[in-house]
Amino acid sequence: VQLQASGGGLVQAGGSLRLSCAASGRTFSSRIMGWFRQTPGKEREFVATISYSGDSTFYADSVKGRFTISRDNAKNTVYLQMNSLKPEDTAVYYCAARMITYEGGYYLSPVNFGYWGQGTQVTVSS
Repeated sequence: VQLQASGGGLVQAGGSLRLSCAASGRTFSSRIMGWFRQTPGKEREFVATISYSGDSTFYADSVKGRFTISRDNAKNTVYLQMNSLKPEDTAVYYCAARMITYEGGYYLSPVNFGYWGQGTQVTVSS
C-alpha cells in the first residue's frame, strides 16, 4: 500500500484546510486509516482514525469538534477536514494505514500502523 498525502499549506488562525490521502492498491477499503502529526523535536502524535467501513471515528481531545476524518472507499482516499485552526495545529501531517485488514477497534499509536504517506506541512499563522 502506497499513500500520498496532499492539501497542506499556510492558513490564518480560524481558517480551514482539507487534507487528502490517496492510496494505491485494492485493499484500501479493508484497512483502518489514521492521521498523525509531528513537530520538530517532538514525537509523532495521534490526530484521528477511521474504521475501514467509515462508520466509526475517534479523535484526539485536542482536535475534537474541529477536525473531521472521512473516507471514500470508491476513490481510495481518506480526508481530514480541519476547521477553526490554531497555531498549535502547525505540524507535518501524515496519513497511515494498518497492515492487518478487516479489523475492529481503535489504534492510537504510530507503532500500530505499518504504511505511511510522506507527510504534508500545515502552518497556521496567528
